[in-house]
Amino acid sequence: MPERKHPRPAGTRAIAERLKLHRHHVRADGRDYTVITLRPGTRARFSTNHHHQTWHILSDPHGALLLSRLLWGLSFQRRPGTVVLLDRRFIGPNPFDADPGDPIALVPALLTHLPARTARALSRRVTEPGSQSGTVLWRTWGLAAAVEAWHGRYADPDWSRTSRARDDERAADVRHLGGVLSLRAAPSLLRRWAVYTATMGEDVWHGMSYTELDSTGGWRTCRGEGEVQTFLDYHRRVSVARVSRREVLASGDAPAEPADLRPLVWARNDAVLSRRLPGETRPTRAGPVGRSRR
Repeated sequence: MPERKHPRPAGTRAIAERLKLHRHHVRADGRDYTVITLRPGTRARFSTNHHHQTWHILSDPHGALLLSRLLWGLSFQRRPGTVVLLDRRFIGPNPFDADPGDPIALVPALLTHLPARTARALSRRVTEPGSQSGTVLWRTWGLAAAVEAWHGRYADPDWSRTSRARDDERAADVRHLGGVLSLRAAPSLLRRWAVYTATMGEDVWHGMSYTELDSTGGWRTCRGEGEVQTFLDYHRRVSVARVSRREVLASGDAPAEPADLRPLVWARNDAVLSRRLPGETRPTRAGPVGRSRR
């Protein structure tokens, strides 16, 4: 039996090479877009929030691995107008205060121009009945090898002094557009983000992991700041935050301003959790985690 020319590293076989997604051809604001979305049966869920001047994509480890595959595959696309959209079917409330999350757009910077009005229109139209125009096989060949190479650099004591190719940082951007959180980068930076996201679960602190969506040149070359943050108990946190928010709003004197409401929900999360699991307290603080550097 012939052997594969490039066998996948043993430690990264959990990263599948193919993923079935849905394709939508949408014309918006005078431009043609190819919008790639998850299939309805996908179990991953995401949310977003803005804390400490940073936009966060929130999920569990399964969601982070899926996100890494989407970023990696997007970096090899060649059709202008291509966008990967995590639409509202896969977005839930955040796990801190149950504020509703926003759709997430992954944008190849050298191929696609996505203004705020267009982002809002695409997010709405891909969920309309009959909008799907086909199924695509999303290939992520090379991601597992890139993860293995990322691991290997730490085995080299001189890795920090060796020259590394800089990512193409043109138009790198993390920002909120028309109710959609947009992550935009050139191919090499999309691939770096994919590797960061695929490996973030290897560094867990009290059930939480995070990775910054940065570049080799630092934030001076990337407008806006972003992170991916995961929790092992993500879904339980979302459930607790929902109950806390509902109880705070039912108190009769809840503040109308979201900025005033959120701390009250954070403060109630531990009480709700202890009712469900007597004697157990949350391993990390009830509100969003600060941006300490690893």
